[in-house]
Amino acid sequence: MSISQQIAGYLEKSSWIRRMFEEGLKLKKIYGEDKVFDLSLGNPDLPPPPTVKDTLLRIAQNFQPELHRYMPNAGFPFVREIMAKKISLEQNVTITSNEIVMTCGAAGALNVIFKTLLDPGDEVLFPAPYFVEYFFYVENHQGKAVSVPTKEDFSLDIEAFEKRISPKTKAVLINSPNNPTGQVYSAEELEALSQLLREKSSYYGKPIFLISDEPYRNLVFDNLKVPSLFQYYKESLIAYSFSKELSLAGERIGFIALHPEIEAKKKIMEGLILSNRILGFVNAPALSQRIVAECAFAKVEVEIYQKRRDLLCSILEEGGLNFVKPKGGFFVFPKVPIDDLKFCEVLKEELILAVPGRGFGLPNHIRLAFCVPEETILKMKPNFLKACKKAKELV
Repeated sequence: MSISQQIAGYLEKSSWIRRMFEEGLKLKKIYGEDKVFDLSLGNPDLPPPPTVKDTLLRIAQNFQPELHRYMPNAGFPFVREIMAKKISLEQNVTITSNEIVMTCGAAGALNVIFKTLLDPGDEVLFPAPYFVEYFFYVENHQGKAVSVPTKEDFSLDIEAFEKRISPKTKAVLINSPNNPTGQVYSAEELEALSQLLREKSSYYGKPIFLISDEPYRNLVFDNLKVPSLFQYYKESLIAYSFSKELSLAGERIGFIALHPEIEAKKKIMEGLILSNRILGFVNAPALSQRIVAECAFAKVEVEIYQKRRDLLCSILEEGGLNFVKPKGGFFVFPKVPIDDLKFCEVLKEELILAVPGRGFGLPNHIRLAFCVPEETILKMKPNFLKACKKAKELV
């Protein structure tokens, strides 16, 4: 075989998100861009805040070669100081630059974390539905990914976690606001999960780490506030990204934040910095670091996403689909009356692209992205309602 068996297997079960996105490109060539409604990809479409453009132009106009040279693998010290201030405010726990590593987005951050923490066979638990690439990230570093079911409203099922924690459990990974459901885990849920992990850590005589993947933290609706993980559990790490809140997905910039009281902090920090280098990231992009240093507290107009969410949810209601209204993020994850693959095919007949729920570990659901123009959602409505009617006739 020309490629590894592992990658060959991954190609077979590779992301449904990308598959549907590629289907959309084909349909657009046939029917035209304005006739195809692509709700498959969480690609932010709002412009970055004005301060991002201003910062970028200023850096470019005052070009100095030394601005783009290597820096410490953990990132520019002044950038790490600003990220520490940001996390201290968001988490209501004071941290310093010594607990920050700049990374190539949250995906880079998670791979650096797993490279640092995992031994072969170590388990990483995460709630389902989940972002599909979690499996790949864990297995990249010889870990074992274990999904844990959630409750009907996609909130955490603490009893389910208790049943799946084993002597091999090294970490629990959560994502709030969640992709694909938009669920935000409450303070009570985080407190209960933290208490469970403390008990299990004590029982097994080793820390079980709690990792929070937070690319959507500042994209929440209805004046909701995402609770602080650091306030509840000290053996915790945050993987952060500016991809969504600054609409900079292609710039690959984020960071890792360590709880200031995490066990073996010095050794873990050294491991994260080394892993950042030897995984080939070397360091987060210099230009992107400088941009987010000046724009760390800015964000896109979240109210626009909230309006789109409400519009799409009203269409789902009219179509008779059951769903949990998302509290944040880019997505809604309705239950569908027929097999999710078949439902996506019915939608495709109406030139609408969605992602089947099995790609996120929960069949009979679909994921719809509302990071598309309001006009797209409005124009899609008749097609979507027609597809819902077709699907019900197939039941």
